[in-house]
Amino acid sequence: MEELKEKLTSSSARVEYRGRIAPSPTGYLHLGHARTFWTAYERARARGGTLVLRMEDSDPRRSRAEFASAAIEDLRWLGIEWREGPDVGGAFGPYAQSRRRTFYAEAWERLRALGLVYPCACTRRDIALAGQAPHDEQHGGDDEPVYPGTCRTRAYVSSASGPRGANWRFRVNDGEEVVFEDLKQGRQTFVAGRDFGDFVVWSREDVTAYQLAVVVDDALMKITEVVRGADLLKSTARQILLQRALSYPAPEYFHCPLVTDERGRRLAKRHDALSLRSLRASGVGAEELRARFRADEC
Repeated sequence: MEELKEKLTSSSARVEYRGRIAPSPTGYLHLGHARTFWTAYERARARGGTLVLRMEDSDPRRSRAEFASAAIEDLRWLGIEWREGPDVGGAFGPYAQSRRRTFYAEAWERLRALGLVYPCACTRRDIALAGQAPHDEQHGGDDEPVYPGTCRTRAYVSSASGPRGANWRFRVNDGEEVVFEDLKQGRQTFVAGRDFGDFVVWSREDVTAYQLAVVVDDALMKITEVVRGADLLKSTARQILLQRALSYPAPEYFHCPLVTDERGRRLAKRHDALSLRSLRASGVGAEELRARFRADEC
């Protein structure tokens, strides 16, 4: 706990711009990733700031070392440079989530002590059958069924051994508005209990959930601006609630419009033809891609 507090000391006095790119090594990077990461690089460079590379490999079932190595190679080929990362080190490491479990466990313990998380026994099927669909017409693809609160009031025995064995959910205040000004998308408003419900911060497989991991990492790495895709706008609302609960400073946010395929579908890692690996193999050059990103600016 003390180590966590020390890393946050004087964070409110930040003046240096610190951005980050955070690939998840579950497949090869595609064109959408590349444009977003290039935008993050350009914004950091324009401000004379520091760009951090963080490998978001917290899920051991899906992450692969070969994809992590490929991401670093592809990003360097594209021309992106970073000052801190798993390959170059830095003052706020480790820079791979698989090596940061202690920090996440400390944050989970703080949330538990505050009574803000609870263990949930519901399966995905249970939640789907509850029939609460996400209200996501306006804000993009970061959707999941709104949790009906089934386990909110169940009695449970507090575990001293950590979060293993249950899905631990963060308890939201139904009806609370989360409002933030996105530097690209403008003013955003989400309502807890309507747009999203109690969300998982630690899974029963003993894996830190995305929402908690990135909040802890961005705070401890003193990130001042997060550049990512517009499909994560709703995640930002969830993360703001975690930041408030943990007394973390909030970075600014810049959400890029999504890159889509010829059918208008947002890109995913299954779009192998538009992966940087495939584009490179087909003879597309880095300067050609950079020119395309400049013309189609986020």
